[in-house]
Amino acid sequence: MTVFIESECEVGFEFDYEKIAKDVINTAIDYMKFPFEAELSVTLTDDDGIQTINKEFRGIDSPTDVLSFPMIEYTTAGDFSEIEENDDLFNPESGEVILGDIVLNVPRIYKQAEEYGHSTLREYAFLIAHSMLHLFGFDHMTEDEASVMEQKQREILEILNISRD
Repeated sequence: MTVFIESECEVGFEFDYEKIAKDVINTAIDYMKFPFEAELSVTLTDDDGIQTINKEFRGIDSPTDVLSFPMIEYTTAGDFSEIEENDDLFNPESGEVILGDIVLNVPRIYKQAEEYGHSTLREYAFLIAHSMLHLFGFDHMTEDEASVMEQKQREILEILNISRD
């Protein structure tokens, strides 16, 4: 697995954010039984950075906590059976499936952790787990979809023993 992690702002977390990102990503991959080696990127930015990306790619001129950019279009979320048929999804140099990109808003992680009464570690891990599910085709546009995602996020974080404190 290849995870590119780039920081565009001061991070300052009290934990090893690169290790935690890789742990959550690996756990999500194992949890979903993703059958390929994977490649993805994680960018840590601030309100201005994520607002610029949000406006450019989604037409929404405001900051958010996290953005996910899946490279795979799934017929059914979590169904990886069609991936092998599409060579464009594989990095020709490594043979890894390119899952996509995750963009995290660091100041929002601190703010939301405080608002929700849990650690920044938990908020950071939660947003990565949430994004990984988006990279696997899951969404939360309906109550049923949201319920499925929430359950999977909870289970991924439970495997890692990352709780709400």
